[in-house]
Amino acid sequence: MSGIEKKPVYTPDDLAGFDPRNRLGAPGGYPFTRGIHPTMYRGKLWTMRQFAGFGSAEDTNRRYKFLLEHGQTGLSVAFDFPTLMGYDSDHPRAEGEVGKCGVAISSLADMEDLFRGIPLDQVSTSMTINGPAAMLFCFYVAAAEKQGVPSTALRGTVQNDILKEYMAQHAWVYPVEPALKIIVDMFEWCATHTPLWNTISISGYHIREAGATAAQELAFTLANGFTYVERGIARGLDVDAFAPRLSFFWDIHNDFFEEIAKLRAARRIWARHMQERYGAQNPRSAMMRFHSQTAGVTLTAQQPMNNLVRVAYQALAAVLGGTQSLHTNSLDETLALPTEEAVRLALRTQQIIAHETGVVDVIDPFGGSYYVESLTDQLEREAEGLFAEIQSVGGVVKGIESGWFQRQIARSAEECQRGVEAGDRILVGVNDYLSADDHPVEILKVSDDAEEGQRRRLARLRAGRDNALVAERLEALRRAARADENVIGPMLDCARAYCTLYEIRHALESVYGAYREPVFF
Repeated sequence: MSGIEKKPVYTPDDLAGFDPRNRLGAPGGYPFTRGIHPTMYRGKLWTMRQFAGFGSAEDTNRRYKFLLEHGQTGLSVAFDFPTLMGYDSDHPRAEGEVGKCGVAISSLADMEDLFRGIPLDQVSTSMTINGPAAMLFCFYVAAAEKQGVPSTALRGTVQNDILKEYMAQHAWVYPVEPALKIIVDMFEWCATHTPLWNTISISGYHIREAGATAAQELAFTLANGFTYVERGIARGLDVDAFAPRLSFFWDIHNDFFEEIAKLRAARRIWARHMQERYGAQNPRSAMMRFHSQTAGVTLTAQQPMNNLVRVAYQALAAVLGGTQSLHTNSLDETLALPTEEAVRLALRTQQIIAHETGVVDVIDPFGGSYYVESLTDQLEREAEGLFAEIQSVGGVVKGIESGWFQRQIARSAEECQRGVEAGDRILVGVNDYLSADDHPVEILKVSDDAEEGQRRRLARLRAGRDNALVAERLEALRRAARADENVIGPMLDCARAYCTLYEIRHALESVYGAYREPVFF
């Protein structure tokens, strides 16, 4: 799907000069092409996650317990759009959106309810949030404290990747520079206080979902990762103090072999740049750990049962590519948040791959394949070429500010869509193999009760908390921001005092300002 021309057959001639010792290495060894662990899935399976959240914290808490009871091994929090943008549920801009596309979290009280009865020292939690990521992370740390769990015991990931928001997903709060500053503050604070926590999940997923090709997803995501590393080093941090806790998040699309090759190339590129370019000495700094999710953009509203098949092949590609964590989309997610039955089937897809197919028994089974090795090398070359283009426009931040990335992604999306509309690219059940008896599936409907309940809950919270302490903590946060100090400690104090999400957002916005995207053509 990246436009790389494919030969009808691949031979040893396509790997002329290929040195497996340097290009592949052994599993668990530099350059990690074959995987980051010596035993891979023979030692431990990937973490099986389902992206879940809807309605109130209590609603989602019940779904989490359902998933854990059915064998899920990690939680992945989907937040509603007001939360993603840093708005409380009773803010005027939240009207009609509370709990609709994820769970509504407006304060520590909501986070406590979200994980009530779920020991936070026994689960790994992934939180997909970016603009206000540090605030939700602070709510989580404070909720763990309420359970008696120290921050040093917490395991999980907060996405916290703001650069791809400006490129693709558009859930931002602050301008680019202060947003990057908060992320580096998290690198610094978490290195001491949450050593098991992944401080960022550098995400290609949303870049790909916006229309990028596999090669663009690979290059743009890694370029963002390099930018975060450079900002950490510029802060004066030792690269080996924070790089081992950087993680990645990849979209697993339909082109089976290209996706496997993309993941293998990603590990090799990251390892080489971390050692040769940034001087990392700790092998874990060069070891790319990543979560994968099957491609939501490939799901179709037409003949939705076909999505089960798409997701199964995508999940298999993720496993053969060596993922550490995997979310499988549900068949109905193009229509609504998934039902319990659809979620169960999506989870069973992973369990069947793990326990019935035999693919976990051999590490990197495509290693040495003429085609897969050639494609891995080709994607690596494509990525390096795009790195050079990014440097020619002034780097990642300049590329965002000039609209270069946005235009590249938009062109790829347009080209793909034109191919579908012209019939050059077949989508089963959409532009070919149509069916007159396409039966709709049952979908989950989220009521409006969550919004009214959240309004009442926030009113009680504001009436019952120590509002003098709230004002004091918010002012301390503003002072830290004005003084260019690390804001994570003061932000955590705000969370502990039950300051709301928007109150914390607004306190920093009064210092940093708000981002407004320029218009690009």
